[in-house]
Amino acid sequence: MAYDKFNILKSTAVPLAIENVDTDQIIPARFLKATERVGFGDNLFRDWRYNPDHTPKSDFVLNNPLYSGKILVGGKNFGSGSSREHAAWAVYDYGFRCVVSSFFADIFKNNCLNIGVLPVQVSADFAEKIFRAIESNPKTEIEVNLPEQRICILSTGQKETFDISSYKKDNMINGFDDIDYLQNIKTEIEEFASQLPL
Repeated sequence: MAYDKFNILKSTAVPLAIENVDTDQIIPARFLKATERVGFGDNLFRDWRYNPDHTPKSDFVLNNPLYSGKILVGGKNFGSGSSREHAAWAVYDYGFRCVVSSFFADIFKNNCLNIGVLPVQVSADFAEKIFRAIESNPKTEIEVNLPEQRICILSTGQKETFDISSYKKDNMINGFDDIDYLQNIKTEIEEFASQLPL
């Protein structure tokens, strides 16, 4: 399944300055029964967003109208815990296209890359600069430049580079998942196979 192509994203951001956010907090286990990648955004951070009577919790950042955008800025160790790919689905389905943190759990990071969400790992110092900029002005825009592997706080000009594998980078730019990538090089695969001895 192809996803949105990712090139340069310029957006306001939602700050979630909580460390050790695990996948059960991102999408509670009781919502994992669905097999299609739709509808999970409604339950992103469900227990943090809503009271038991389903009314929104006014003190949770996703319920604060001051904050919006396609970038989620999380605390250190984002996406730890179980390997459920539904956590990445929930982030994508809610509308986020990029998650920024000073450290990601590897499985969550890879799940994001597989479905079109760019995980940008920055230094702890730069993450703190982002949080301070958003706190000062919730309309602060962040620019994430995937081709140049650079993230910038536009209001201050502060920037930092980030790492990503060349394979995943190419897939993100083209909007490919792993299957799309293989289909894209189908001709080359067939030509290679035809040259193998029988």
